[in-house]
Amino acid sequence: MGLSLPIGLHPLDLEEVVPTATKHDVVIIGGGPAGYAAALYGASAGLDCGIVEMNKLGGTCLNVGCIPAKELLETAAVFRAVSHAKDFGVNAGEPALDWSTTMSRKQGIIDQLVTGLGGMLKGRKVTVYDGIGSLGANKTVKVTGGESGDVELTGDAILLAAGSAVRTIPGFDIDGKLVMTSDELLSIDSLPDRAVVIGGGAIGSEFASMMSDLGTDVTILEYAKNILPGVDKDAAKIVERSFTKRGMTIKTGVMVSDHTPGGSGTTVNYSAVDGGEAGSVETDLVVVAVGRRPRSEHLGLEGTAVVVDDRGFIEVDDRLQTAEAGVYALGDVINTAQLAHIGFAEGMFVIQELLGEDPVPIDYSKVPWCIYCHPEVAFAGHTEDSAKEAGYDVVTSKHRNMGNGRSMIIGDTDGLVKIIAEKNADGTGGKILGVHLVGPWVTEQLGQGYLAVNWEATVDDLAPLIQPHPTISEVFGETVLSLTGRSLH
Repeated sequence: MGLSLPIGLHPLDLEEVVPTATKHDVVIIGGGPAGYAAALYGASAGLDCGIVEMNKLGGTCLNVGCIPAKELLETAAVFRAVSHAKDFGVNAGEPALDWSTTMSRKQGIIDQLVTGLGGMLKGRKVTVYDGIGSLGANKTVKVTGGESGDVELTGDAILLAAGSAVRTIPGFDIDGKLVMTSDELLSIDSLPDRAVVIGGGAIGSEFASMMSDLGTDVTILEYAKNILPGVDKDAAKIVERSFTKRGMTIKTGVMVSDHTPGGSGTTVNYSAVDGGEAGSVETDLVVVAVGRRPRSEHLGLEGTAVVVDDRGFIEVDDRLQTAEAGVYALGDVINTAQLAHIGFAEGMFVIQELLGEDPVPIDYSKVPWCIYCHPEVAFAGHTEDSAKEAGYDVVTSKHRNMGNGRSMIIGDTDGLVKIIAEKNADGTGGKILGVHLVGPWVTEQLGQGYLAVNWEATVDDLAPLIQPHPTISEVFGETVLSLTGRSLH
């Protein structure tokens, strides 16, 4: 059945299994967020979808990324809360960590979600192939090396969603003992007394925060001038101050060169770049957290016009179409933000494109970002610097959480709301260009800021809206209000 035929002509029985099916409306290589979102969304629109996965359904996000990392961060949050229980008059004693229970709980959540995903795909008649999918000429996909055996598939459209793998760096071979990436750390037998995290971006900061809260002496080594590169400078400063106050050592403007094992640990050596200072640090564990690379090497692509750049990203246009007709690429394998929710959006976008619904291209400059370290970071839209670089005349407003009643009640006042707006002639704020939040639960509070940026709301649109009291979201309301030229507290 071709994509040009009416939707809804797939009355397959739920129990029917077609493991040798070779023709689908859509064949998707990769079962991570981008791939499975396309399959689920496409199937709900009546398309016959086949999905090829070489490892486990759910991809990085469910298995070695978002879900397990946030579970460990939640363990850290509980440990931190119990540690400070006496501040609230609750005498719980000193907490003790049972890491095996933490690991068991983490794996249980992963297994439940992966099983649930498999059930949803089956319920929507999506055929799942276990193996490595490679694309050849004429939109033909060969599946090899898995439990599905050698299978050849064809589709009216092919979606390349092969995902990503951890990046490594020279001089730090991954051995799973002294040197690890996020993949190995998420299944570590026990936490070390000392750890060096190479990379102070989102991934590195999350793992550094988690380990520090659970008793590890953490050092972060970051190449850039500040940790969390790309985050608004005022938001990043709040996180850096909080990390330092909690005992972490942060070295910015440095480049690691190698490490020298000795005894039960190793010594990491680093040189100065851009204002940093050279030095070395002894540690029990090195965590390499320098980002992820596209996993395009298994895709074949022989006899196709698909272009892969020198960094391994598949090149696409703003419709996510490759240079090969009928072949699309999405998720971490293309050079867009490597976020699961971006993969979801791209998966739905491509399906809408295939159905002729002419969806609006994704505006990657306005997507939501969430970093789950303590304190959390969430933002959408321009930073102050990027807005100025884009040519805007801006006005900003910043309010700290320290005077907020709810923040004081929960005993967590490290936080900030910063709003960047286009500057009116009278100095007040006009269109809201960026919203940046730091503090407890801000990943759950970003919604109104995200909508403001994407709906191109003005300060005057938002200022009259009421924030409930007492909530941390009142800080957002106060920040908007101050951009009108008047303020409350």
